[in-house]
Amino acid sequence: MFTSEDLLDRLAGTHVVVIGDLMLDRAVFGKVGRISPEAPIPVLEMGREETRIGGAGNVVANLHALGVKVAAAGVVGGDAEGDEIARIMAELTPGGAILWRQEDRASTVKTRYWGGGQQLLRVDRESRTSLPEEGVAAILDWLDERIGETRAIVLSDYAKGALSPSLVEQVILRARAAGRPVLVDPKGRDHGRYRGATLLTPNRRELVEATGIPASDDDSVAQAAEALRTSSGVDAVLATLGSEGMLLAEAGGTTRIPGIRREVFDVVGAGDTVIATLSAAMAAGATQAEAARLANLAGSIAVTRIGTAPVSRIDLLDALAPAQGKVADLERARAIVMNARGKNRRIGFTNGCFDLLHAGHVAYLHAARARCDLLVVGLNDDASVTRLKGPGRPANVLDDRARVLAALADVDLVVPFAQDTPLDLINALKPDLLVKGADYLPEQVVGWKEVASWGGELYLAEIKPGVSTTALLERGRTRQGDPQA
Repeated sequence: MFTSEDLLDRLAGTHVVVIGDLMLDRAVFGKVGRISPEAPIPVLEMGREETRIGGAGNVVANLHALGVKVAAAGVVGGDAEGDEIARIMAELTPGGAILWRQEDRASTVKTRYWGGGQQLLRVDRESRTSLPEEGVAAILDWLDERIGETRAIVLSDYAKGALSPSLVEQVILRARAAGRPVLVDPKGRDHGRYRGATLLTPNRRELVEATGIPASDDDSVAQAAEALRTSSGVDAVLATLGSEGMLLAEAGGTTRIPGIRREVFDVVGAGDTVIATLSAAMAAGATQAEAARLANLAGSIAVTRIGTAPVSRIDLLDALAPAQGKVADLERARAIVMNARGKNRRIGFTNGCFDLLHAGHVAYLHAARARCDLLVVGLNDDASVTRLKGPGRPANVLDDRARVLAALADVDLVVPFAQDTPLDLINALKPDLLVKGADYLPEQVVGWKEVASWGGELYLAEIKPGVSTTALLERGRTRQGDPQA
């Protein structure tokens, strides 16, 4: 029996194969300030644009974020979007990928337009042509080469044609012969096409469509899930119920997994996160119920973000152990900043030694936080403080300085760094706002050129005169009769 913490330790290096519909998810963010005079519709003033891998690719991205060695197969068009999908997939699939190219096919692209945190419109460009038999044969040959090392297979069905009936049938036959579980995120009403699979993950609407049973309460959900399990000939059905959690129907009975209440920003991609986490946990040796509990946690995190943002191992560790607090390494900081940016939050950054925290620091940080939604403080480690300030500094060790900063309400995140300047940290986090003291000129501020290049701003905060760590230390030595004073 595994706890969720045990499972997270076992995920790294497990092998999972994903086969399904690959696509691009584009998001255009802007502001709505007026209604069009041409029609009763909002006018979106365009701001930034983001492109991420979607569909089966989002399952791959989530597995990659969990540390899983993932391989993937799908179909793309012979267009620029197909090239972009191929480039992203090459980065995410250390286990290899096979993308069947069809020159006359349009690669699937979903574009969502957002204004003030509200989705205004979605535009789809797609082809639903079924994968030809030569493509099926190529993917099956590819699967045969790696099924020995694979520990789980995911079929991510978005009904765009990649999962043709013959491919689904042959993948399941090969997986069962090799003793590998097959997990399916299904589409359509005919779930019998997945006969022989290990587990289906329909949401409530899909469950109702497939069975005709209302699924309005626990009893009817359990009835519908069991009906789908037996009629489709699969081992288990995991019904995903949004904020109400999940219900797992197996041959031995049902398991109810309670929901985790969170502020929901966007449900896009949550199903991909669930099946990715579920397959990774099962590949690591978990039972279906143990894997479902971890997947339930991952899904609850996914809905707090805008768009298809993967949930990482660090995200799950943070959720399981929230006492880690505000002090973070770079990897965790990037995940937190990505999450905040997905919610359209403004990211601020400042840095320093913060050796002895004083009133000037407090006022400076308060002014910085007033101009952003999340303030990240880069904190020089002890060795870099010594190089910058000389022998005898810092007066306080890194852990103590970080704890004091983290105790301030105006500080959202403290990220220690070892370099003399925070440039690497700035490039990694890409803040929208860079804050430094007004005793600097803009051209003297490390990272300002880089922040300006991606459209960020610089704020030079007023410095309280006569207040500094050096001055405090000098006064202390003078009072103690220090001959060096």
